[in-house]
Amino acid sequence: MPPPHPVSDTPTVTLHLWGVPGRAVPRAVLRMASLRPALARTPGLRFAKLLGTGDGRTFTVRDADPRRWGLLAVWDDAAAADALDDGPVAASWRRVADEEWSARLRPLAARGLWSGREPFGSPRPQRWDGPVAAVTRARLVLRRAARFWSAVPPVSADLHRAPGLRMAVGIGEAPLGLQGTFSVWDSGAALNTFAYDRPEHAAVVARTAQEGWYAEEMFARLAVLSSRGTVDGTDPAAQQDG
Repeated sequence: MPPPHPVSDTPTVTLHLWGVPGRAVPRAVLRMASLRPALARTPGLRFAKLLGTGDGRTFTVRDADPRRWGLLAVWDDAAAADALDDGPVAASWRRVADEEWSARLRPLAARGLWSGREPFGSPRPQRWDGPVAAVTRARLVLRRAARFWSAVPPVSADLHRAPGLRMAVGIGEAPLGLQGTFSVWDSGAALNTFAYDRPEHAAVVARTAQEGWYAEEMFARLAVLSSRGTVDGTDPAAQQDG
């Protein structure tokens, strides 16, 4: 019997965003439940989350954008990720979408848990000179949620002003209590400046540790290997002039 096909220690990660017209919002909502079985049957899939999105300014239901939906998936290898684009899950979203953007990513660093798992593994340190993406995700301790929500707006406003930010979108598996962000940056240096040097963000990081807002949290940094399609008419990961 031949040995099993080796699985890469460094998985391939994909992020898809689908924009839908207003008339298709009810069908998009239905897909969040109906596509889970087909997604779970996709060969080579290690981890996946169908996601609602928002502008991430308060991380409450006020942020929700019912016209944009997402899928973050972690795959054994690039070939498995390719199969998603040719399979029934992506085809189903394309039947209702009027815009699509996707990115192929490779984990550079990760810490914490998402639904009790380490979806991006334990990446080895490596140099990357291109654009990077950041994924944050947290599950709130609900009795402390009000303090968290009051602290978010200054940090979110500062994020959207941060030099080197190309795109930021709120992501969540549920309207309340489970939330995160997906962002794309010019470089790892630009992301570091926001994460460690901006006073608004540093203050919230300190309060997170002091007040215990999260029951579970995760942060990951990923290399943006390729992208295609658009978000609001542009590709945020494309080569930028100047």
